[in-house]
Amino acid sequence: MTASPFDHPFLSGLLGDDEIAPYFSAEADIRAMLFFEAALAKAEAAHGVIAGEAARSIAETCASFSPDLISLRSATARDGVVVPDLVKQLRTAVGEEAAKSLHLGATSQDVIDTSLMIRLKAVTFLFAGRLSTIIAGLDALGRKFGSSRLMGHTRMQAAIPITVADRLDAWRTPLMVYRDRLTEQSFPVQFGGAAGTLDKLGAQAAAIRASLAQELGLTDAPQWQSGRLPIADIAGLFSSISGSLGKMGQDIALLTQAGGEIEIAGGGASSAMAHKQNPVSAEVLISLARFNATALSGIHQSLVHEQERSGAAWTLEWLLLPQMTMATAAALRLGGELIGNIKRLGST
Repeated sequence: MTASPFDHPFLSGLLGDDEIAPYFSAEADIRAMLFFEAALAKAEAAHGVIAGEAARSIAETCASFSPDLISLRSATARDGVVVPDLVKQLRTAVGEEAAKSLHLGATSQDVIDTSLMIRLKAVTFLFAGRLSTIIAGLDALGRKFGSSRLMGHTRMQAAIPITVADRLDAWRTPLMVYRDRLTEQSFPVQFGGAAGTLDKLGAQAAAIRASLAQELGLTDAPQWQSGRLPIADIAGLFSSISGSLGKMGQDIALLTQAGGEIEIAGGGASSAMAHKQNPVSAEVLISLARFNATALSGIHQSLVHEQERSGAAWTLEWLLLPQMTMATAAALRLGGELIGNIKRLGST
């Protein structure tokens, strides 16, 4: 049993996502953190800040290192973050000489935020692909049923007849915008050191940050440890995606209520009424849209990052952003399935 429906033993069948969930596992997070430490060592060696031999030793160790998770758990309870104990374990693994060069100039937030950016970049690539699949499915429905008639509704009342193509355009247009935004989304490296000034790296700080970003495949940008626009921006995009999919789900649920204008294959059985075929996917799209809209307000609360670093606002992001990502993943999965299950739309 879990507290989250996204990895619950049976609720995850409805709300989970087996492709996206691994990106928020402890293993994926640690792997990205180790990637940061190895890349930082390489960048600092390239600029003569640490020895090349030390950087090679750090990179080799990070590639195969498996930390003591029990130790990480107890240390996080004490320190509030996982990085101090992770770095301590790494220093032991790389040996006394290279240990002096490990994590040089960095702080816990650099490691944690950059790990998140690495993983979110991969996730949004998959999301863009799912949006393309949904758009293609809507295009296919348009070719098949676009000229069929629907009753248009305004303010929940019958208005004037429209075509299926009109309704499909309303569903498809925002999804195309989101797909483009996902492919253009910036994922900046976070590298600011103790208080955002990279004080230990002096005049070479900006050059090392640029090399680090290149090594990680991220955007070079000034530190954003207390200015959380990258987090708020991606959360807002996720909420918009699930919101537009929720609008599509709402329309489809209302079509099934009216009857006669849509036929959907699939499940939706009732334990009490054998004749029913409930529009489950459409309903869940509505729920996920409302979930993300609610969670987004919490992300906006976390923009209030006091002074140079906030433990409270930062922790709030950890509670909310993974859940929002999983909700968006589920919405994209269900949206694709729902569109693929439409067998008839509109009337002749």
